[in-house]
Amino acid sequence: MLELTTLPRHVAFILDGNGRWAEKRGLSRLDGHRAGVKNIRRVLECLGRYGIPFVTFYAFSTENWNRPAEEVNGLFELLAEVVAKESRELHKKGVRIRHIGRLQGLPEHVQECITQAVKLTENNRGMTLTIALNYGGRAEILDAVARIIADGVPASEISEELFARYLYTAGLPDVDLVIRTSGELRISNFLLWQSAYSEFYFTPVLWPDFDEEELEQALLAYSRRQRRFGGL
Repeated sequence: MLELTTLPRHVAFILDGNGRWAEKRGLSRLDGHRAGVKNIRRVLECLGRYGIPFVTFYAFSTENWNRPAEEVNGLFELLAEVVAKESRELHKKGVRIRHIGRLQGLPEHVQECITQAVKLTENNRGMTLTIALNYGGRAEILDAVARIIADGVPASEISEELFARYLYTAGLPDVDLVIRTSGELRISNFLLWQSAYSEFYFTPVLWPDFDEEELEQALLAYSRRQRRFGGL
C-alpha cells in the first residue's frame, strides 16, 4: 500500500470500456460487462484497505436505455444476479448498500434484488456502497424540485442544504474524487450537484483492466492536489 497523506472520503466511478474490452478479445459486449462486474469486487477490496468510507459506482444511466434491447436485458440479468449474490458477502463485511436513481423504471425482479440488498444492509456501519442504476443527474435534480414543490416548501426556505436533502444522495457526503476509465473526458450526467467541487481523474485504462495499481495511481494523484473550493 502507498503511504498517502490525503485520502478522499467519497470516491465515485464512471465504469466505462466494458464493450471495447470485449471487442478487443473477440467476445460479446455482455462478456465485457461480466468482466466489469467482477472487477468491482477487486476495486472495493482495495478501497477498503485504504479505509475509504463512501464509494459510488455508475452502473446504468437513464441514457443507457438507448442501447440495443438484448444488451440492456442481459445487463439487467447480470446485475440482478450479482447484487443478490454479493449483497450477502458484503453484509458479512459490514458494508451498507444504497441505490440512487429511478427504481420504479427498472424490471421488477431487479427492483426486488436491489430493495432486498438495501434492506439487508441498512444497519451496517462499514463502507457505504452506492449503486447508481437507472440514474441521471438531471433527472435527480428534476425529481428533487418536484418533491420540494409537492411538499409546499416556500421559496424563502430553499437553500443548498435543504435542496441536498431532496436528492437521491441525501445523507451522503459530496464526492471528493470522480474516476472515469477508458479515456473518455466527460462526466455523462453523473452526480452533477454532488461533484461541483470534485477532483477528476481520467485514465485510458478500460474498466475491466482497472486494477489495484491503477487505483493507487488515482489516489496518489488526488493526494497531490490542493483543493481550494473557490478560495485561495
